Amino acid sequence: MVQILSRVTSAFLILLCITAGFAVGADKSSPPGKTAILLASFGTTVPSAVKAIANISEQVKKAYPETEVRICFTSNIIRSIWKKRRVTPQEWLDQGVPPEILNVKNIIQTMGDLQEDGYRNIIVQPTHMFYMEQSHDLNSYIRGLSSIRTLKSRWNPFDNIVMGRPALGMPGDKYNYHDDVISVVKTLSNDAKEAEGKGAILLYMGHGNEHWSTGIYKETQMKMREEYPEVETFIGVVEGQPSLDELITQLKLTKKKKIVLRPFMITAGDHAKNDMSGPDADSWLSILTAEGFEIQPVLEGLGSKDNFAHIFVEHIADAANERGISLQ
Repeated sequence: MVQILSRVTSAFLILLCITAGFAVGADKSSPPGKTAILLASFGTTVPSAVKAIANISEQVKKAYPETEVRICFTSNIIRSIWKKRRVTPQEWLDQGVPPEILNVKNIIQTMGDLQEDGYRNIIVQPTHMFYMEQSHDLNSYIRGLSSIRTLKSRWNPFDNIVMGRPALGMPGDKYNYHDDVISVVKTLSNDAKEAEGKGAILLYMGHGNEHWSTGIYKETQMKMREEYPEVETFIGVVEGQPSLDELITQLKLTKKKKIVLRPFMITAGDHAKNDMSGPDADSWLSILTAEGFEIQPVLEGLGSKDNFAHIFVEHIADAANERGISLQ
């Protein structure tokens, strides 16, 4: 009996030593890493339109003054144009283009910079209007980066990466996108008042998308009319539906001749300058003028409005709360 107990005791001691050995060699949990906010914008090539993106960044920095805030562009075409412009940097800096826009990078490059600088908790906030192609692809990059798991956990490039939702929300039941639509509509009260004061139709040009439903614009138009019933509001898009051709008949039925024409986009960039209010015969301005309307184009991106920009501040807070990330 004594011999059996001795053997059991010896085996237990050996097991204890082995377990202790594994405990000593195991990875220790890393201390909480630094947090950063990455604003992922579609981007713009128009220097004067950059102010809308800069304003969103400033509003986020004011809300979270102790948190690093950086910008990337999701449009490959727009980034390629800025890359060429870096050959003559002073030309663009003199036009008020911030260095971070002139030297803008893609999501992977910017995330790599953040990782190198010791930021392990990243909130990626798209400054897109709705969850369409750009947000879908951005989310794919984020899922890929989030899936990296090194053998030793302390070498994982990030602890947390979470994506916020665009201005008008996104599909799913986590957040009610109908509420996000209403939040956006409430920031457009001054646009409605301007049109009302001029006895004009309020017409927005959205970007739209050929590969994704653009029904969100129709729903937003409906909410605009509910919120501001004294104004006849229409929203059309460059890509997808409703197109301007589809809206013209409805515009004529209002019996009004004046139209306040605005971009329903973050920036008043190339689409606003050319497709919306350009001199060419196929611009909305030219087409509507030929149809007998008196047009007042307004080249102001939604991102230039402080209350609209604050929507992204709120979406960042929601995304941080999802992962228990503290923002300061």
